[in-house]
Amino acid sequence: MRIIIITLLFGMIGCQSNFPRFDKDNAFQYLLDQCDFGPRNPGSDGYYACRQFIIEELEAYADDIVLQDFRYREQVDHKTYDFQNIIGRFNPDADFQTIISAHWDTRPWADRDPEKRNRRTPIMGANDGASGVAVLLELARILAENPAPIGVNLVFFDAEDLGSPGLNETYCQGSRYFAKHLPIPRPDEAINLDMVGDKQLTLPIERYSYDFHPDLVRDLWDRAKDLGLDAFSGKIDYAIYDDHVPLYEIAGIPAIDIIDFKYPNPYANFHHTIDDVAENCSAKSLDQVGRLMVDYIYNRGGEREE
Repeated sequence: MRIIIITLLFGMIGCQSNFPRFDKDNAFQYLLDQCDFGPRNPGSDGYYACRQFIIEELEAYADDIVLQDFRYREQVDHKTYDFQNIIGRFNPDADFQTIISAHWDTRPWADRDPEKRNRRTPIMGANDGASGVAVLLELARILAENPAPIGVNLVFFDAEDLGSPGLNETYCQGSRYFAKHLPIPRPDEAINLDMVGDKQLTLPIERYSYDFHPDLVRDLWDRAKDLGLDAFSGKIDYAIYDDHVPLYEIAGIPAIDIIDFKYPNPYANFHHTIDDVAENCSAKSLDQVGRLMVDYIYNRGGEREE
C-alpha cells in the first residue's frame, strides 16, 4: 500500500504545473459584478460605480496605480465628459514591460439594435466592455499572488465606445489620449482584449495586429494551439479600429488586438444592441483568453506550460 501511495503522489506531483491558474468562474463573476452596476456609459451612475470598483480592486492587488484624467466632447449628442484611464502596474522596475488592456466604458446608444425604439438606449456591454475588464481583473489577482518575471501594465481605457459610425477617430479616445500623453514609460508591446466573452467565441487574427506586431501574433496563436484553446483561429480576418491602433500609430508601441467582432456569429448580431447581456457570455470563453494571457505573462521567453 505504501508503495502505491508514493507512486500516486509522485504521479500527481509530476502532473502539477508551476504556473498560476486562471479562475474562469472568478473572472465571470467580475463580468457579472460590472453588469450589476447597469450600463457604464459616461456620466451614468453605473459608470461612476464601476470606475470605483476597478480602482478598489487594483488597490488590493497592484504595485502602483496611475489615474489619467482627460476630457472629450463626443460627436453624437455633442456632450462633454470627464474621463479616466486606470492603470494597474505590476513589477514596474522590470526591464521588459507589456500592456494588457481593455476598455471599461459601454456604449450610450444601442444604435445597431434591430428595433428602432431601442437605438437611443445604453447597452449593458456584458461582452463589449465587461468581458475584457473581467479578464484583466482576474489577472490582477493572479499577479498579486504570483509575482511576474516581466512588467505588466493592466490598462483600463475609458471612452472607447463613444464614437460616431464611420468616423474611426471619434472612437478609442482613452487610448488616443494615453498614446499622446504616456503616463508610464513606453512599454515594449501591448495586447488589447475586446469582446472576448461571446458564448460562440471565435478569435481569428485581426489584420492590423498582424501588420503591427506579426511576431507576437504568431507566438500567441501558436501557443493557443499548443494549449488546446480552440477559439483561436489562424485565419487573418477584418482590420478593426480598436484601442491597439492609437497605441501603435501615435505612440509607436507594437500592439495587437484579441477580438471576436462577429458577436455571436456571422449570421446574427448582438454588438451595440440591447442583447449584449451576460446571458450571451460564458466563463469558458473568458478562460480561453485568460489562460493564454497567463502563459504569455509567466513564460515569455522561458519555460512553457504543456
